[in-house]
Amino acid sequence: MRVEVGIRVGDRPDVAASLVTARSRALTAVLQHWPEYLIEALGLGLFMLSACLFVALLEHPSSPLRQAMTDPFLRRIPMGLAMGLTAVGLIYSPWGQRSGAHLNPSVTLTFWRLGKVNHWDAFFYVTAQFVGAIVGVGVAATMLDAWLAHPAVSYAATVPGPDGAGVAFVAEFFISFLLMIVILTVSNRPGLNRFTGLCAGALVASYIIFEAPLSGMSMNAARTAGSAVYAQMWTALWIYLTAPLLGMLAAAQSYVASRGMQKVLCAKLHHDNSQRCIFRCSYGARAH
Repeated sequence: MRVEVGIRVGDRPDVAASLVTARSRALTAVLQHWPEYLIEALGLGLFMLSACLFVALLEHPSSPLRQAMTDPFLRRIPMGLAMGLTAVGLIYSPWGQRSGAHLNPSVTLTFWRLGKVNHWDAFFYVTAQFVGAIVGVGVAATMLDAWLAHPAVSYAATVPGPDGAGVAFVAEFFISFLLMIVILTVSNRPGLNRFTGLCAGALVASYIIFEAPLSGMSMNAARTAGSAVYAQMWTALWIYLTAPLLGMLAAAQSYVASRGMQKVLCAKLHHDNSQRCIFRCSYGARAH
């Protein structure tokens, strides 16, 4: 006699109900918050488009800027300023004010870990960021063609420097840790939160100028993946998938240990505006 041991979903109302509830919550999140998801994709796409344009201008051998500045350190100064200003512009734009301008899976997941981002919002933010980065580099590739594909430019890919993967991992961890500490410290003070974008932009610029030779200065798994898809350069990808997230989570843990979880007010980088806030926000009336 054969005994049937399989259990169908329909035989377990609790399992069926949980699946329906999960789908319902995901659909509700998309219907209510799709503008924020789209903004995150567009924001990182524009960041990657800017990165590709400036890397091509500063690194392609035929570029007049590359020929005028033979010292790599000197070329990193305008590159850092350009990307720092790009970050600031995106954070303070009406779009960035609405979505919170995470533009980075590690930022989103850190605020999720801190309880400020709902599960489905975190999932769709991260998904949108990866899609946006890939599309942004794709648009740049269409515009720049062979210039972006040149080995000296290589789709603005991030790879470890000559000191190796170990140094690159430590560097990515450290710069990500410092960025998140600054974000949490400034954004959670009502009198200072409007300066969070300026602080983040200044750090991005400084990192590109001084840290880039160690790891390529990513801090962002989606940013690295966006370039790698086209460059087919997957060297030490594990560094960029792990080090930024671990660094930011460590920063969050440090902040909570010293200040307390109640001092984490919101997940927006810039909250001093009239845009709606979809997060578990403690700033008051504008939370939705």
